[in-house]
Amino acid sequence: MMIEKLSLACDRLLSHQQLACCQRYCGIPLHGKDMLIYNNMDVQQKSLLLTGHHGDISAMTFGQGSRPVMLCSASADYIIVWDIELCATRTNEGKIAAGIVIGTLLGEVVHLSFCFSDERVVACSGKTAYVLSSKRQEVISALTGHLGPLTSAEFCPWNKDILVTTSEDRTFKVWDLKTEAVVHQSFVLSATPLLSVFFLEDDRQLITGSTDGQVWCFSLSVDGKCHLVAKMDIQKMEKRHQMQQEAVSQQAVAEQSAVETSKPVIKMALCGSSTDTNTDHKKDNSWFCIGSSDGLYVVDLATSELVTALYFKDYPNLSIRMAGSWSISPGSNNSMLVLVSSLFTPNVVLLELRLCDFGQIRAGGEGFSVFPSAPPLLDSPLKVELKKKEPNHPKKKGIKDQPLVFHTKVKSSGYTSAPRMTMFSPKTNVQKISSPKKAHKKTGLLHRDYPADSAAPTIPCIDLSVAGKQVSCLQYSGDGKQILCGLGDSSVLLYKSCLTGNPTVYLGHDKPVSGVSWSLSRQWWLSASEDLSLRIWTHCCSEPAIIMGNTMFSKPIKGAQFYYLDKFLLLASGPILYLYLYNVDNTRDDIKRCQQRSVVRQTGCFTTTSATHITALSAINDFFSYIVLVCGSDRSIQVFDMNKGTVASELPDAHSRAIHCITQNKGSAFSTQAPDSYNLFLTSAVTDGVKIWDLRTLRCVRRYENHVNRCHPCSSAFSPCGRFIASGSEDNCAYVYDIRSSTYLHKLPKHSDTVLSVAFHPAKPELLTGTLDGKLRLFQSSSGSYLSLDTSAAGHSVPNMTA
Repeated sequence: MMIEKLSLACDRLLSHQQLACCQRYCGIPLHGKDMLIYNNMDVQQKSLLLTGHHGDISAMTFGQGSRPVMLCSASADYIIVWDIELCATRTNEGKIAAGIVIGTLLGEVVHLSFCFSDERVVACSGKTAYVLSSKRQEVISALTGHLGPLTSAEFCPWNKDILVTTSEDRTFKVWDLKTEAVVHQSFVLSATPLLSVFFLEDDRQLITGSTDGQVWCFSLSVDGKCHLVAKMDIQKMEKRHQMQQEAVSQQAVAEQSAVETSKPVIKMALCGSSTDTNTDHKKDNSWFCIGSSDGLYVVDLATSELVTALYFKDYPNLSIRMAGSWSISPGSNNSMLVLVSSLFTPNVVLLELRLCDFGQIRAGGEGFSVFPSAPPLLDSPLKVELKKKEPNHPKKKGIKDQPLVFHTKVKSSGYTSAPRMTMFSPKTNVQKISSPKKAHKKTGLLHRDYPADSAAPTIPCIDLSVAGKQVSCLQYSGDGKQILCGLGDSSVLLYKSCLTGNPTVYLGHDKPVSGVSWSLSRQWWLSASEDLSLRIWTHCCSEPAIIMGNTMFSKPIKGAQFYYLDKFLLLASGPILYLYLYNVDNTRDDIKRCQQRSVVRQTGCFTTTSATHITALSAINDFFSYIVLVCGSDRSIQVFDMNKGTVASELPDAHSRAIHCITQNKGSAFSTQAPDSYNLFLTSAVTDGVKIWDLRTLRCVRRYENHVNRCHPCSSAFSPCGRFIASGSEDNCAYVYDIRSSTYLHKLPKHSDTVLSVAFHPAKPELLTGTLDGKLRLFQSSSGSYLSLDTSAAGHSVPNMTA
């Protein structure tokens, strides 16, 4: 993928000097004071010689435009702007090519950069950034404020009045060129100097990198303020990438880990081509490349993962082994051009990188879909049915003589009475007396469709204290009228969705409740606890209809739910995934009160690969689906095909820690999404943020890291419309992300403690959060209320119950 187009031996070392490269030309200093300009389309063509500097050239850069092509060069005496095509014409005519002097005696310039209209140039000299006019000799601004020498400066592509500078003082500053004031100053990011800065126009983000291979991505708001989106380490990304590559041998990994060299972020650029029309490549607009000392690294910013690394050592025909400086430019025909100077030898090479090969690197394993493509197999575990026992009634041997009437008086048949001469006439003046229960009942109907264009829920409306223990899990019923809250005091609370009135309390567990799940029919629900038991509850009954425990499981239940349109119970304990058929019978005999009439029968028992313990599971219950997602303690994600009863695929090292939460994009009965959206699922792990995955490609497609999650199992959730993601956090906040961007959309502060649980209302834009100290907070959208003011129908009329 690396093709050497040109190799030049220089008269001096150019290892840390800014060189110039664009789509059509590249330029290097000659004898210190002159410059040679080569045509990238035809490197055999005679180079253009430019003279005019009296001191050694220290920095060069090309402009952003294609017509005319502008070149700026700097030395201690002059800063000169050249029109390359005009200079070539004058040289062909036998005249001396000349440029325009735009600055004099500004010191040793280490970095130059044009704005996107080529009207201004920024020059970094010492601790000062000079903003110059590219048309005449004029210093527009002289920006000072850094505590160390500047290393780079770039103009913002979407705001011409914003400039960002980096310095050896390990910070960057965002400048407003209108007022020449700093609108944002970063904290000290690294122990080593920042070397470069780069903008992503589509996402309104800036990226900066340091000498020790650290990369930070910040969102840049309209007012110039920056918020950290992601932090990356090239060495760590490289190690994860090598572990995921099946072709890498153990010996090669050992050699890489034995000698670790620093990977400075010398130059960054967007992976793209100015003439690229490939629609597949445009989907990967989050890719950017990093030029370091040992090669080029292609990084996917959406996932903070390394896509590929192009090492110089892997191409023995190259004239370079270690790089000192990079200049990267988009090429033509889906390629990139880079001009690289050697770190230890006076050598410069022009390389062409073929981007068409990058797409092959993303090839993952076999893709899946949550929607079944074929009916269940004949021997599928999903086709097993529960055989119900017929009641045994004793046969009657005979009919004894019994009186047909048990009363002393029998009403006359009326045969002897006089015939009725008038017809029946209805009473029309009688008022209908409604029953007291119906008089107070209201409908309280929800909207039929979820408001897909509503804003994210950010306005707090209810703050409720439910218990002194943690709210470990939350789930709305499918109709959005009720809420289940699993608490750390081993109880389950059933609330109306409006959170008014006293909740129904269900007791019976001996340890904290780890999970709750509604059935699709909403007639019953289950609760799982750390006491190695699972209970299924029904309405109007204080005692569970089904109790699964009593040494049935040797390990805690790490996930339990209804599955396959309520046909099965699905739960995980230890390394085993259990599948149960069940029948809920709520009738009880007063004499045999403790006898359970409900039936539970195990129909499947599936073990994970390597017998790793399951930490979380997820499956679709709202429609038929064969896919069950299981997370293991070995940090893997395993895809079970329940139609075959086997592990269909495995994603190793999905996170740096074991996954504690996995949730699929299930939508709701009130919303409609594109079919492909249901193949997305979220995973959360301590210290590793939230990742969103695509089941079709079995690859991570985006990562969210703005929230704080260092020790507690904070959960995450999809909104019913599929546009937002909510996550708990340990900084007493809940975070709402736009699914299309890695930076958070809203930060919901002022919680009393760590936000452990989050849940979206299925029928309207509301978000419910639960905290470590037992508080519930409800957030609504600024778009307005979508529920009738009547809240009496929000829950069943169930009395407060205790076992």
